[in-house]
Amino acid sequence: MKTITVGLTGASGLPYGMRLIECLLAAGCQVHVLYTQAAQIVARQELGYTWPGRAAEFADWLREHFKLPADAPLKVFGQQEWFAPMASGSNPGDGMVVCPCTMGALAAIAAGVSDNLLERAADVMIKEGKKLVLVPREAPFSALHLENMLKLARLGVVILPPNPGFYHHPKSIDDLVDFVVARILDQLDVPHQLMRRWGDDA
Repeated sequence: MKTITVGLTGASGLPYGMRLIECLLAAGCQVHVLYTQAAQIVARQELGYTWPGRAAEFADWLREHFKLPADAPLKVFGQQEWFAPMASGSNPGDGMVVCPCTMGALAAIAAGVSDNLLERAADVMIKEGKKLVLVPREAPFSALHLENMLKLARLGVVILPPNPGFYHHPKSIDDLVDFVVARILDQLDVPHQLMRRWGDDA
């Protein structure tokens, strides 16, 4: 069972993060969720969801939302929960995705700031040589944004902007979301059947 940490920040694009959590659980992964206060605000704006502020209550909310059993491999950690496993290189898990990723979170990760658990977990992934995928949702990118992304890419971090393709003829917003989530799952080597792969119909 792979252990994947999913960070949810206050950038637009929370449907990607929610679908990613759902797909990781469906694939049999253990999922650790980190979320910021800004993500709670965006969840209300974009999805109409009211997320609890306490980690344990948010875990219950996710189980109910995804109709998961009580023993589902899902845990939520607070941003100051420094004894969480992903805070240490001795227990980093197999990969981490920040989806969506604000430019502020990306800058903090690039600078190694680690003021909260999300930033610390990302720092651990980099120093331990584990897979870290950032899904930055901003347009246009400034030179500062691009410099931070280049710095991280040179350290082996995957920069995966949520830019859906259209060659699969999407019929709905869900199809566009699944296109991006499929690319994230591919980076994590997590199997999925979200969409037909290029050339499979040849």
